[in-house]
Amino acid sequence: MIALVDYGVGNLSSVANMLRKAGADVVVSREPKVILAADKLLLPGVGHFDHGMKMINASGLREALDHFALELRRPVLGICLGAQILGHGSEEGDAPGLGWVDMACRKLPAMPGIRVPHMGWNQITRKKHSLLLDGMREDARYYFVHSYHMECADAEDVLATAVHGIEFTCAVQRGNIMGTQFHPEKSLRHGLALMQSFVGL
Repeated sequence: MIALVDYGVGNLSSVANMLRKAGADVVVSREPKVILAADKLLLPGVGHFDHGMKMINASGLREALDHFALELRRPVLGICLGAQILGHGSEEGDAPGLGWVDMACRKLPAMPGIRVPHMGWNQITRKKHSLLLDGMREDARYYFVHSYHMECADAEDVLATAVHGIEFTCAVQRGNIMGTQFHPEKSLRHGLALMQSFVGL
């Protein structure tokens, strides 16, 4: 079973639908007992970094989430804001993140001819072996909507990069903890393949 965490900032229905299409048994929940009983955890999220962390801290889920990721060490996938909050913080605000991955989020730089936010389809380049992306096709493209990007302190945590004016980290992985800046649930067959890989971990 995959627990899709409802902390008030995610597009839950589209993520849940894609997971079910990928063959998962999904439960949408904000109950610690339900989350801790799951085999895998997915953190969705859209919007402002500080608001996302405020909602997590107000939900009463923080202890259960930390236990799931850091002590039980079961697979966790964060999407978009759900990936950014895996790190220590963001230039977007002042709130500390979950701190599960040694990274911070930086604003995409303004450059001539480069629009921020980065919105639309883009290819990615895998940087290391991972069961999450090893089945990715060479022509795979994913859907992005973001103004901030993840910056890892340890290059070993960088799972994939993309280019939008600069090369930036678009997917991270530290052990059982994974995150994608792009939206698999909006990325059609390539996003479905990624979700199938996550379901199969």
